[in-house]
Amino acid sequence: MKRGCNIPTSARTLASLMVLLVAAACGSPETVETGTAPLPPPDNAVAQVDQTIIYNAGVQREALAQGLIEEGGHLAADDSEYERIVEELIDQRLLAIEARRRGLQNSPEARRRIAAAEERILGNILLETVIAEQVTEEAAHRLYSEQTGLARPGEQIRARHILVDTRETADAIIGLANDGRDFAELAVQYSTDIATRVQGGDLGYFSRDGVLPDIAALAFSSEEGEVVGPVETASGWHVLYIVDRRSPEGPAFEEMRGSIVRFLTFETISNLVDHLRESARIELIEPETGTVTEAAASDDAGAPDIELDAPAAESETDAQETNED
Repeated sequence: MKRGCNIPTSARTLASLMVLLVAAACGSPETVETGTAPLPPPDNAVAQVDQTIIYNAGVQREALAQGLIEEGGHLAADDSEYERIVEELIDQRLLAIEARRRGLQNSPEARRRIAAAEERILGNILLETVIAEQVTEEAAHRLYSEQTGLARPGEQIRARHILVDTRETADAIIGLANDGRDFAELAVQYSTDIATRVQGGDLGYFSRDGVLPDIAALAFSSEEGEVVGPVETASGWHVLYIVDRRSPEGPAFEEMRGSIVRFLTFETISNLVDHLRESARIELIEPETGTVTEAAASDDAGAPDIELDAPAAESETDAQETNED
Protein backbone atom coordinates (compact mmCIF):
# COMPACT_ATOMS: atom_id res chain seq x y z
CA MET A 1 0.00 0.00 0.00
CA LYS A 2 1.47 3.36 -1.00
CA ARG A 3 0.07 6.61 0.29
CA GLY A 4 0.89 10.11 -0.87
CA CYS A 5 2.32 12.64 1.55
CA ASN A 6 0.61 15.68 0.11
CA ILE A 7 -2.51 15.54 2.26
CA PRO A 8 -3.12 19.08 3.54
CA THR A 9 -2.45 19.53 7.22
CA SER A 10 -5.82 21.26 7.51
CA ALA A 11 -7.47 17.94 6.71
CA ARG A 12 -6.33 16.56 10.03
CA THR A 13 -7.01 17.81 13.50
CA LEU A 14 -4.52 19.67 15.66
CA ALA A 15 -5.27 17.10 18.36
CA SER A 16 -3.94 14.36 16.08
CA LEU A 17 -0.64 16.20 15.68
CA MET A 18 -0.43 16.73 19.44
CA VAL A 19 -0.87 12.99 19.93
CA LEU A 20 2.22 12.50 17.81
CA LEU A 21 4.25 14.58 20.25
CA VAL A 22 3.11 12.98 23.50
CA ALA A 23 1.86 9.47 22.65
CA ALA A 24 4.12 6.86 21.15
CA ALA A 25 4.42 3.27 20.08
CA CYS A 26 6.20 0.53 21.98
CA GLY A 27 8.92 0.67 19.33
CA SER A 28 10.03 3.17 16.74
CA PRO A 29 8.76 2.66 13.18
CA GLU A 30 11.35 1.06 10.96
CA THR A 31 12.96 3.13 8.22
CA VAL A 32 14.89 2.22 5.13
CA GLU A 33 17.01 4.51 3.02
CA THR A 34 15.80 3.93 -0.53
CA GLY A 35 18.55 5.94 -2.20
CA THR A 36 18.14 8.59 -4.81
CA ALA A 37 16.61 6.30 -7.41
CA PRO A 38 13.04 5.13 -6.82
CA LEU A 39 12.85 1.48 -5.79
CA PRO A 40 9.84 -0.78 -5.20
CA PRO A 41 8.82 -0.68 -1.52
CA PRO A 42 9.73 -3.81 0.49
CA ASP A 43 7.17 -6.29 1.80
CA ASN A 44 4.96 -5.10 4.67
CA ALA A 45 5.61 -1.45 3.81
CA VAL A 46 2.62 0.82 4.32
CA ALA A 47 4.05 4.19 3.29
CA GLN A 48 7.13 5.79 1.78
CA VAL A 49 8.07 9.21 3.10
CA ASP A 50 10.85 10.78 1.08
CA GLN A 51 13.65 8.21 1.25
CA THR A 52 12.26 6.29 4.26
CA ILE A 53 9.76 3.46 4.68
CA ILE A 54 7.06 3.00 7.33
CA TYR A 55 6.22 -0.64 7.98
CA ASN A 56 3.11 -2.47 9.13
CA ALA A 57 5.02 -3.52 12.28
CA GLY A 58 5.22 0.13 13.27
CA VAL A 59 1.47 0.51 12.79
CA GLN A 60 0.85 -2.52 15.01
CA ARG A 61 3.09 -1.18 17.76
CA GLU A 62 1.34 2.18 17.64
CA ALA A 63 -2.06 0.44 17.82
CA LEU A 64 -0.85 -1.45 20.89
CA ALA A 65 0.44 1.76 22.51
CA GLN A 66 -2.89 3.48 21.89
CA GLY A 67 -4.82 0.56 23.43
CA LEU A 68 -6.53 -0.41 20.18
CA ILE A 69 -5.25 -3.99 20.38
CA GLU A 70 -3.94 -6.20 23.14
CA GLU A 71 -0.50 -7.78 23.34
CA GLY A 72 -0.26 -10.30 20.53
CA GLY A 73 -3.26 -8.78 18.73
CA HIS A 74 -3.41 -7.44 15.18
CA LEU A 75 -5.06 -4.37 13.72
CA ALA A 76 -6.53 -5.22 10.33
CA ALA A 77 -5.62 -3.03 7.35
CA ASP A 78 -9.31 -2.45 6.55
CA ASP A 79 -9.97 -1.09 10.06
CA SER A 80 -10.72 2.64 10.06
CA GLU A 81 -8.17 3.12 12.85
CA TYR A 82 -5.44 1.61 10.69
CA GLU A 83 -5.51 4.44 8.15
CA ARG A 84 -5.60 7.02 10.93
CA ILE A 85 -2.48 5.57 12.53
CA VAL A 86 -0.68 5.42 9.18
CA GLU A 87 -1.39 9.12 8.63
CA GLU A 88 -0.16 9.93 12.14
CA LEU A 89 3.07 8.01 11.53
CA ILE A 90 3.56 9.87 8.25
CA ASP A 91 3.21 13.18 10.08
CA GLN A 92 5.55 11.96 12.79
CA ARG A 93 8.12 10.90 10.19
CA LEU A 94 7.88 14.26 8.41
CA LEU A 95 8.48 16.09 11.68
CA ALA A 96 11.51 13.91 12.45
CA ILE A 97 12.95 14.39 8.96
CA GLU A 98 12.56 18.15 9.23
CA ALA A 99 14.14 18.14 12.70
CA ARG A 100 17.17 16.34 11.31
CA ARG A 101 17.35 18.71 8.33
CA ARG A 102 17.60 21.57 10.82
CA GLY A 103 20.25 19.72 12.81
CA LEU A 104 18.13 19.62 15.93
CA GLN A 105 19.31 16.09 16.75
CA ASN A 106 22.68 17.61 17.67
CA SER A 107 21.32 20.20 20.09
CA PRO A 108 22.11 19.78 23.81
CA GLU A 109 18.39 19.39 24.61
CA ALA A 110 17.94 16.68 21.97
CA ARG A 111 21.02 14.80 23.18
CA ARG A 112 19.79 14.99 26.78
CA ARG A 113 16.38 13.61 25.84
CA ILE A 114 17.87 10.95 23.60
CA ALA A 115 20.17 9.77 26.39
CA ALA A 116 17.28 9.66 28.88
CA ALA A 117 15.12 7.81 26.38
CA GLU A 118 17.88 5.30 25.64
CA GLU A 119 18.29 4.60 29.36
CA ARG A 120 14.58 3.95 29.81
CA ILE A 121 14.33 1.83 26.69
CA LEU A 122 17.31 -0.34 27.64
CA GLY A 123 15.89 -0.81 31.13
CA ASN A 124 12.54 -1.82 29.69
CA ILE A 125 14.13 -4.23 27.24
CA LEU A 126 15.99 -5.85 30.14
CA LEU A 127 12.75 -6.19 32.09
CA GLU A 128 10.89 -7.58 29.10
CA THR A 129 13.70 -10.09 28.48
CA VAL A 130 13.84 -11.30 32.09
CA ILE A 131 10.04 -11.47 32.34
CA ALA A 132 9.82 -13.48 29.11
CA GLU A 133 12.38 -15.91 30.54
CA GLN A 134 10.80 -16.33 33.96
CA VAL A 135 7.07 -15.57 33.67
CA THR A 136 6.20 -18.64 31.61
CA GLU A 137 3.15 -20.86 31.37
CA GLU A 138 5.11 -23.53 33.20
CA ALA A 139 5.88 -21.15 36.06
CA ALA A 140 2.25 -20.01 36.19
CA HIS A 141 0.96 -23.59 36.34
CA ARG A 142 3.50 -24.48 39.01
CA LEU A 143 2.46 -21.56 41.22
CA TYR A 144 -1.21 -22.39 40.62
CA SER A 145 -0.67 -25.97 41.77
CA GLU A 146 1.21 -24.85 44.86
CA GLN A 147 -1.32 -22.21 45.88
CA THR A 148 -4.46 -24.21 45.18
CA GLY A 149 -2.98 -27.15 47.05
CA LEU A 150 -2.53 -24.93 50.09
CA ALA A 151 -5.81 -23.05 49.80
CA ARG A 152 -8.18 -25.78 48.68
CA PRO A 153 -10.76 -26.41 51.43
CA GLY A 154 -10.94 -29.90 52.91
CA GLU A 155 -13.88 -32.27 52.82
CA GLN A 156 -17.23 -30.82 53.76
CA ILE A 157 -20.40 -32.45 54.97
CA ARG A 158 -23.99 -31.38 54.70
CA ALA A 159 -26.15 -32.65 57.54
CA ARG A 160 -29.45 -32.16 59.32
CA HIS A 161 -29.65 -32.30 63.07
CA ILE A 162 -32.21 -32.52 65.83
CA LEU A 163 -31.43 -31.08 69.24
CA VAL A 164 -33.33 -32.41 72.27
CA ASP A 165 -32.94 -32.22 76.05
CA THR A 166 -32.54 -35.88 76.99
CA ARG A 167 -30.84 -38.99 75.66
CA GLU A 168 -34.05 -40.93 75.86
CA THR A 169 -35.77 -38.51 73.48
CA ALA A 170 -32.77 -38.63 71.13
CA ASP A 171 -32.83 -42.45 71.07
CA ALA A 172 -36.56 -42.40 70.36
CA ILE A 173 -36.06 -40.01 67.41
CA ILE A 174 -33.33 -42.27 66.00
CA GLY A 175 -35.77 -45.16 66.18
CA LEU A 176 -38.45 -43.19 64.33
CA ALA A 177 -35.97 -42.15 61.63
CA ASN A 178 -34.78 -45.75 61.18
CA ASP A 179 -38.41 -46.80 60.83
CA GLY A 180 -38.74 -44.53 57.81
CA ARG A 181 -39.97 -41.24 59.22
CA ASP A 182 -38.75 -38.20 57.30
CA PHE A 183 -35.86 -36.65 59.24
CA ALA A 184 -36.74 -33.09 58.23
CA GLU A 185 -40.30 -33.55 59.52
CA LEU A 186 -38.96 -34.97 62.78
CA ALA A 187 -36.70 -31.90 63.14
CA VAL A 188 -39.64 -29.53 62.68
CA GLN A 189 -41.66 -31.49 65.25
CA TYR A 190 -39.07 -32.24 67.94
CA SER A 191 -35.90 -30.11 67.61
CA THR A 192 -35.35 -27.39 70.21
CA ASP A 193 -32.85 -25.60 67.95
CA ILE A 194 -34.90 -22.59 66.85
CA ALA A 195 -32.30 -21.49 64.24
CA THR A 196 -32.53 -24.71 62.18
CA ARG A 197 -35.82 -26.32 63.13
CA VAL A 198 -37.94 -24.54 60.51
CA GLN A 199 -35.42 -25.62 57.81
CA GLY A 200 -35.82 -29.26 58.83
CA GLY A 201 -32.63 -29.12 60.90
CA ASP A 202 -30.48 -28.31 57.88
CA LEU A 203 -26.95 -27.24 58.91
CA GLY A 204 -25.76 -26.71 55.33
CA TYR A 205 -22.22 -27.68 54.35
CA PHE A 206 -19.57 -27.41 57.05
CA SER A 207 -15.91 -28.34 57.49
CA ARG A 208 -14.34 -30.02 60.49
CA ASP A 209 -13.53 -26.71 62.13
CA GLY A 210 -16.94 -25.22 61.34
CA VAL A 211 -18.87 -27.04 64.07
CA LEU A 212 -18.31 -28.28 67.63
CA PRO A 213 -15.54 -30.91 67.83
CA ASP A 214 -17.87 -33.67 69.08
CA ILE A 215 -20.35 -33.08 66.26
CA ALA A 216 -17.51 -32.91 63.69
CA ALA A 217 -16.06 -36.20 64.93
CA LEU A 218 -19.45 -37.89 64.61
CA ALA A 219 -20.33 -36.39 61.24
CA PHE A 220 -17.00 -37.02 59.50
CA SER A 221 -16.87 -40.63 60.69
CA SER A 222 -20.29 -41.40 59.21
CA GLU A 223 -21.53 -42.25 55.73
CA GLU A 224 -23.95 -40.40 53.50
CA GLY A 225 -27.56 -41.34 54.29
CA GLU A 226 -26.85 -42.45 57.87
CA VAL A 227 -28.75 -41.35 60.96
CA VAL A 228 -26.14 -41.15 63.72
CA GLY A 229 -25.85 -40.19 67.36
CA PRO A 230 -26.76 -39.19 69.84
CA VAL A 231 -23.88 -36.98 70.92
CA GLU A 232 -24.03 -34.65 73.90
CA THR A 233 -22.85 -31.03 73.99
CA ALA A 234 -23.51 -28.15 76.34
CA SER A 235 -26.71 -27.42 74.37
CA GLY A 236 -28.20 -30.89 74.75
CA TRP A 237 -28.33 -34.12 72.74
CA HIS A 238 -27.83 -34.10 68.97
CA VAL A 239 -29.01 -36.55 66.34
CA LEU A 240 -27.52 -36.16 62.84
CA TYR A 241 -28.60 -37.21 59.38
CA ILE A 242 -25.72 -37.12 56.84
CA VAL A 243 -27.12 -35.63 53.65
CA ASP A 244 -23.99 -35.29 51.47
CA ARG A 245 -20.19 -35.24 51.43
CA ARG A 246 -18.03 -33.19 49.07
CA SER A 247 -14.46 -32.05 48.45
CA PRO A 248 -14.72 -28.57 46.89
CA GLU A 249 -12.37 -27.78 44.03
CA GLY A 250 -10.44 -24.54 43.90
CA PRO A 251 -10.85 -22.00 41.07
CA ALA A 252 -9.77 -23.12 37.60
CA PHE A 253 -6.35 -22.10 36.27
CA GLU A 254 -7.86 -19.81 33.62
CA GLU A 255 -9.73 -17.90 36.32
CA MET A 256 -6.49 -17.35 38.23
CA ARG A 257 -4.09 -16.91 35.32
CA GLY A 258 -4.24 -13.10 35.18
CA SER A 259 -3.55 -12.70 38.90
CA ILE A 260 -0.78 -15.29 38.78
CA VAL A 261 0.97 -13.60 35.84
CA ARG A 262 0.73 -10.21 37.55
CA PHE A 263 2.20 -11.66 40.75
CA LEU A 264 5.04 -13.42 38.92
CA THR A 265 5.79 -10.27 36.94
CA PHE A 266 5.94 -8.14 40.09
CA GLU A 267 8.09 -10.73 41.87
CA THR A 268 10.47 -10.98 38.89
CA ILE A 269 10.91 -7.21 38.65
CA SER A 270 11.28 -6.84 42.41
CA ASN A 271 13.89 -9.59 42.66
CA LEU A 272 15.87 -8.19 39.73
CA VAL A 273 15.92 -4.64 41.09
CA ASP A 274 16.79 -5.85 44.61
CA HIS A 275 19.68 -7.91 43.21
CA LEU A 276 20.99 -4.98 41.17
CA ARG A 277 20.77 -2.66 44.18
CA GLU A 278 22.63 -5.14 46.38
CA SER A 279 25.37 -5.50 43.74
CA ALA A 280 25.85 -1.77 43.17
CA ARG A 281 27.31 1.03 45.25
CA ILE A 282 24.62 3.70 45.52
CA GLU A 283 25.21 7.08 47.11
CA LEU A 284 22.56 9.73 47.53
CA ILE A 285 23.59 13.36 47.14
CA GLU A 286 21.67 16.14 48.84
CA PRO A 287 20.85 18.68 46.08
CA GLU A 288 21.58 21.77 48.18
CA THR A 289 24.35 20.68 50.54
CA GLY A 290 26.16 18.24 48.31
CA THR A 291 26.30 15.78 51.22
CA VAL A 292 26.85 12.20 50.06
CA THR A 293 25.19 9.33 51.91
CA GLU A 294 25.30 5.67 50.98
CA ALA A 295 21.84 4.34 50.18
CA ALA A 296 20.63 1.17 51.84
CA ALA A 297 20.36 -1.79 49.51
CA SER A 298 16.71 -2.27 50.46
CA ASP A 299 15.58 1.32 49.89
CA ASP A 300 13.22 0.23 47.12
CA ALA A 301 11.74 -3.03 48.34
CA GLY A 302 8.39 -2.29 46.75
CA ALA A 303 7.35 -2.68 43.14
CA PRO A 304 9.59 -0.65 40.81
CA ASP A 305 7.74 2.23 39.22
CA ILE A 306 8.59 1.21 35.68
CA GLU A 307 6.26 0.93 32.71
CA LEU A 308 7.12 -1.92 30.38
CA ASP A 309 6.09 -0.09 27.24
CA ALA A 310 7.58 3.35 28.15
CA PRO A 311 5.58 5.24 25.50
CA ALA A 312 7.14 8.65 26.17
CA ALA A 313 10.63 7.25 25.81
CA GLU A 314 9.89 5.75 22.43
CA SER A 315 8.44 9.01 21.22
CA GLU A 316 11.67 10.79 21.99
CA THR A 317 13.79 8.25 20.13
CA ASP A 318 12.28 9.39 16.86
CA ALA A 319 14.76 12.28 16.97
CA GLN A 320 17.69 9.84 16.82
CA GLU A 321 16.23 7.29 14.42
CA THR A 322 18.59 6.45 11.58
CA ASN A 323 17.55 5.73 8.04
CA GLU A 324 18.59 2.11 8.24
CA ASP A 325 16.69 -1.06 9.23
